[in-house]
Amino acid sequence: MSDTENTPAPVAEKAPEAPAAAAPAAASEAPASRGPRGRGPGSGPRRDGQRGGNSRGPRRDRAPKEEVVSKYTDKVVHINRVAKVVKGGRRFSFSALVVSGDLEGSIGIGYGKAKEVPEAIRKGTERAQQRMVKIELKGPTIPHDVIGESDGGRVILRPASPGTGVIAGGGVRAVLEVIGVKDVLSKSLGSNNQMAMVKATLNGLKKLRSAETIARVRAKA
Repeated sequence: MSDTENTPAPVAEKAPEAPAAAAPAAASEAPASRGPRGRGPGSGPRRDGQRGGNSRGPRRDRAPKEEVVSKYTDKVVHINRVAKVVKGGRRFSFSALVVSGDLEGSIGIGYGKAKEVPEAIRKGTERAQQRMVKIELKGPTIPHDVIGESDGGRVILRPASPGTGVIAGGGVRAVLEVIGVKDVLSKSLGSNNQMAMVKATLNGLKKLRSAETIARVRAKA
């Protein structure tokens, strides 16, 4: 056996390990702690001189709105719903018949149309108050008998003794109440349409004449 075969093979030495790489520096520093909610770092002072918070300063007290009190008494006589058929279905609109008066002999009639009931009533009320007419009364009743006519409506009005009350219904009653009449007899002989009855009642009231007015007219004649 040769000496070469008995000689052990040299063991390869391990290469020295490279030192562990240093941890990479942080790309950016940790964000600074935020102040109270809604205000970041560097925010300026609040209005009250303190930092932080989300205060808007002292709240301004708003003066309450004064409600305008109307001198007129309003009554809704009738509300009508109208349907218009269109391609997508039906569209509804409303119309309101309103009478207004000051309970001292003045009265007006208004008719309003809108897509909503409150708006229709508002329009009717405004128009009624713009069309006021003065009616001659005799205390809590009317001076004499009268017949009012308008379209298909026909209404008879007669004076009544104190304590009788307003003997009427529907639109006729609404007209007599807002005008200030407390004792009267009435009878509707024509159409039951609310607009026709209201207009007929107003037509009859416009024909009323007090004794003083008649005497003055006769004196001039």
